[in-house]
Amino acid sequence: MAFSVRATSSSAHHIARNVVSKTRSSCSSSLASKRSQGMQGKKMSPSSSSIPFHFSSSGRKSAMTVQAAADGPVCVVTGASRGIGAAIATQLGAQGCRVVVNYAASSGPAEEVCKTIKASGGDAIAVQANVAKQEEVDALFKAAVDAFGEVNVLVNNAGITRDTLMMRMKLAQWQEVIDLNLTGVFLCTQAACKIMGKKKPVKGRIINITSVVGVTGNAGQANYSAAKAGVIGLTKTVAREYAGRNIQCNAIAPGFIASDMTAELGPEIEAKILTTIPAGKYGQPEDIAGMVRFLALDPAAAYITGQTIHVDGGMVM
Repeated sequence: MAFSVRATSSSAHHIARNVVSKTRSSCSSSLASKRSQGMQGKKMSPSSSSIPFHFSSSGRKSAMTVQAAADGPVCVVTGASRGIGAAIATQLGAQGCRVVVNYAASSGPAEEVCKTIKASGGDAIAVQANVAKQEEVDALFKAAVDAFGEVNVLVNNAGITRDTLMMRMKLAQWQEVIDLNLTGVFLCTQAACKIMGKKKPVKGRIINITSVVGVTGNAGQANYSAAKAGVIGLTKTVAREYAGRNIQCNAIAPGFIASDMTAELGPEIEAKILTTIPAGKYGQPEDIAGMVRFLALDPAAAYITGQTIHVDGGMVM
């Protein structure tokens, strides 16, 4: 089973205090990942570097519309039962994708995401797996291939937090976050690339959800910041190793994303937080999902690889 937890209100206020007191860049994805990274979510242009999915650039539903779910791209989304992960999975499903909805412990929310995907014209299965464990990652990707025959897109979204100041951080708190947030990305990427490489011509897209704190650091999140910085480095390495094989790998770094946690902070703290965001507002899970959709499905993204794209309202620039 995948392990991911919901943030506690105390950890949210820990982040908020950092923002209010002195940071301009820290608080982003902590809140986004805590709630939204899931308790743990083509007639393409004929370019030789494109994924062989079918798109229509004139679709009303979005800028791209893939063909029916029966032969739409197969997307594995980790930590996809709620928040950002669920938004990613449902947006991909709405494009006609066949989505593997990975979840942590409770199947109920994941099954609801699957229902939403199927109602929008996609197809989906829910698969429980702890992405920090090799054998469970292997089982996750076996389930994907057994159900849909291939894997075309991987979205590494699952993540947890164990916040405390570095001097108070137990080794277990450090290791738990590194194992899921960084090693889990490595294991899933390795498994996906093996499957992508079997189909000729080899083509695929990998999107890693990192965080602005992987760039800026954040007091009280040594483990989380280190893991997310590691994801950025891993993204670049995978991009270099697989660019010649038509597999693109990119990362998305969310900023402050609206969630139940942000709603609990209160108007005074919220006002101070918003002063650190040039856009003057929180992002929405759909903002992250939209960027994933572009990187995963749009032919215009076929020449983009090794990049970390900040979706943060201007917090880091």
